[in-house]
Amino acid sequence: MTNTLNRQHAVYVGSFDPPTLGHLDIVGRGAEIYSKITVGVGINPDKKPLFSAEERLQMLEELLSAFPNVEVKSFKGLAVNFVRECGGGVMLRGLRTLTDVEAEFTMSLANRTLASDIETVFLMASEKYTHISSSLIKQIAQLGGDVAAEKLKDFVPQRVVAPLIEKFDLKNSQ
Repeated sequence: MTNTLNRQHAVYVGSFDPPTLGHLDIVGRGAEIYSKITVGVGINPDKKPLFSAEERLQMLEELLSAFPNVEVKSFKGLAVNFVRECGGGVMLRGLRTLTDVEAEFTMSLANRTLASDIETVFLMASEKYTHISSSLIKQIAQLGGDVAAEKLKDFVPQRVVAPLIEKFDLKNSQ
């Protein structure tokens, strides 16, 4: 475990199920601010994600390969512990709506209590991504029919469209 935390190393954690254009926007903008970004794919054994941790990790590695200062890892447990293990001094978070602000504020207070030496920094979502949520994306993939693939391009990277539709095709055929 690293004892010295680097304030130029930000860690962006989430489930990324699936990775969205909003996620990529936050990472890209963060990569311009910080010398290093670690994207942490959270594994919660109590949740049943659409994509496995390995699939999410692989997609994000491909999607973020253009950023030389970004790495992708998976983790279990508390996000602040993962940030510390990475040596990061900053937890990067994205905000879309006022609902996010309330939830993130509560979480950041808890994280501050757990790890007062890790700073939480918020980036506002770009306006064109504020409406994107994983539940909306999954609904479009599941119920969008023949136009789902075309419509999903407004929400997720092209690399994610086919695997997303395939997941729901498999579920619907069972």
